[in-house]
Amino acid sequence: MESEAGRRRRYCRQSCRQRAYEHRNSLKGTGIPDDSVVLSAQEAADLADRWFAARCAAEDVAIAIEEGAGADELAVLGKTLVELTRDAERLR
Repeated sequence: MESEAGRRRRYCRQSCRQRAYEHRNSLKGTGIPDDSVVLSAQEAADLADRWFAARCAAEDVAIAIEEGAGADELAVLGKTLVELTRDAERLR
């Protein structure tokens, strides 16, 4: 089996490389570290709202388990929790 020559790729696609370049240039001269994630106030509030909804769904699952909910109800609650956490992990 042949090994690849050269360095490993740092970016999966050219578009990812471009976004990283734009991010680095947008932070020049600001004192903000290169590895920072910058969100607007609205984006931060939206992210907090999504995580709050996910936490509430997790609490619903825990309460349903404590109350002896059936498999069907737990499946629905679990599906909702997964959907909310997927949505919550989006930064923008």
